[in-house]
Amino acid sequence: MGPNKTVFCQGLAVSGGIAIGVAQVREIGAIEAPEYVVAKSNIAKELKRLDHAVILTRRQVRRLQNRVDALDGEVAKELGFLLDAYQMMLKDSRLVRGAGIKIVNLRINAEAAIQREITEISSAFQSMTDSYIAARLDDIRDVGNRIIRNLTRKPIKRFSSAPKGSIIIAKQLTPADMAQIDPERIAGVASVLGGAEGHTAIMARALGIPMVLGIENLLTNVKNGETVIVDGSAGEVLINPDKTKLEQYRRRRDTIQRKNRQLARLRQLPALSIDGTQFQLMANVELPMELPTVLQAGAEGIGLLRSEFMFMNRNSPPDEEEQYQHLCKFIKDMNGQQVTFRSLDIGADKSHQGTIGELDDSAASALGLRGIRLALLNEGLLETQFRAVLRAAAHGPVRILLPMISAVGEVHKAKKILGKAARKLKRRKIAIPEPLPPLGVMIEVPGAALAADALAQVSDFFAIGSNDLTMYTLAADRANEHVAHLYDPLHPAVLRLIQFATNAALRARIPISICGEMAGDSRFTALLIGLGLHELSMTPASIPHVKQRIRNMDAAAAAARAALIMDQKDSARIAVLLDDFNNLA
Repeated sequence: MGPNKTVFCQGLAVSGGIAIGVAQVREIGAIEAPEYVVAKSNIAKELKRLDHAVILTRRQVRRLQNRVDALDGEVAKELGFLLDAYQMMLKDSRLVRGAGIKIVNLRINAEAAIQREITEISSAFQSMTDSYIAARLDDIRDVGNRIIRNLTRKPIKRFSSAPKGSIIIAKQLTPADMAQIDPERIAGVASVLGGAEGHTAIMARALGIPMVLGIENLLTNVKNGETVIVDGSAGEVLINPDKTKLEQYRRRRDTIQRKNRQLARLRQLPALSIDGTQFQLMANVELPMELPTVLQAGAEGIGLLRSEFMFMNRNSPPDEEEQYQHLCKFIKDMNGQQVTFRSLDIGADKSHQGTIGELDDSAASALGLRGIRLALLNEGLLETQFRAVLRAAAHGPVRILLPMISAVGEVHKAKKILGKAARKLKRRKIAIPEPLPPLGVMIEVPGAALAADALAQVSDFFAIGSNDLTMYTLAADRANEHVAHLYDPLHPAVLRLIQFATNAALRARIPISICGEMAGDSRFTALLIGLGLHELSMTPASIPHVKQRIRNMDAAAAAARAALIMDQKDSARIAVLLDDFNNLA
């Protein structure tokens, strides 16, 4: 490659913004672990080596935690949650326990035992198609690789020596690597491996560092000292850009920074339309480490707290106390704002063998034991969750949301289990709120939307899950490349189901929100508001954009346009009418 030749690389858009700087190529990530047979008489010594390496790794993570404490308050919280999770994995986890068992049973060295355990866990995770769950594997690999480095005595390189304005180029960056990156020094990041759902990506967004991951040919095209542009919004990396490209991207960077400053000023302002209609914008949360971004975005509560994170990376479900501690953290940090806790939604592409137990994979298919169906089959699991959330509800306002509801009878059964959980806590003399927290249902199955009138009579609130509602209505899995083109949230059938459920909630005078991807896409904001939705829950990063759209919109005009759209029979015509209305703003 000639020194002046511009190379274009395409990857995954992970953390928005544009960075221009000098490449710093780093070898980060997995290392080769030697494997050899350990004499029977040396097994105890090898177990001691493993224990020593784990203790040393815990000390290193503790030093990282001390570094994090010195960072900006919001970022410190973000990284702190992750490093707390690392410490938990180093105390008691399948990774460490499994390695010890392998040392004893296979008579292999500690490095090889850790590597084999990582491989086995990887195999189990990679059978899952859910990108969020599969991304948790990065955390296990990072902890395992740190232990291996301590066993082999190979130090981890630091970033402090990188010149100011550097672009870090690597095969892979772990979340703990990100904890060592100073955003005042590092302008951007690009790597061969990694995905948008991982902790590394989440932390890059929290730190405000442009990042592109998943660039297959990156390391073969870039050398230390070369000028690099990272476009984290488009997922593009340019190596050795010419003067014209440099100037073009500098202008785009300045425009983005100006818009971000404008959006940041909206944080404390209400989501109020031009004609004075008030709306509530809340956050969807999957991990504790996302809490700082929720607060930073100006969310008015958590509209969807997914509980699956508590069940990952383990062979058995968490007990009541562990779930209670997790939930308390969310509730206390939200400081009086409402938290909507969704009971366990495992099944379909979110399976977890430790929870499903002896059931085969077909039982947890998309049309099988998902969400409430699996929970009602394992009432003890649901009751434990209910006890934990009832205890946590004593510390702040909480709602309970039931996933995959399709019939009134399922709500009745859940209510009985909730009542049973409350009675047990009262007998234990544990404080719980009176009355009990509101119990609502997710409208994500066409049958639930069509039976919304009946469900509204037994529910305290609705939350529309537009992603699954669209998938089930059109029988199209957006993750399947053969039918992904059929997945269309503007399909008239999908919109009519949303309208039907919304009207049923309004007639019954119960709150209704929408928490799928439609809620966080400002293109759809006018339509959703026009259909009568006043509560929208989305990823924290989407809140400023949707708020800006609302503040530039006349809600009455949006309702008129929605009425016109609902008379249409073709999704292409609906898209034109919606986009025309958006362009008027």
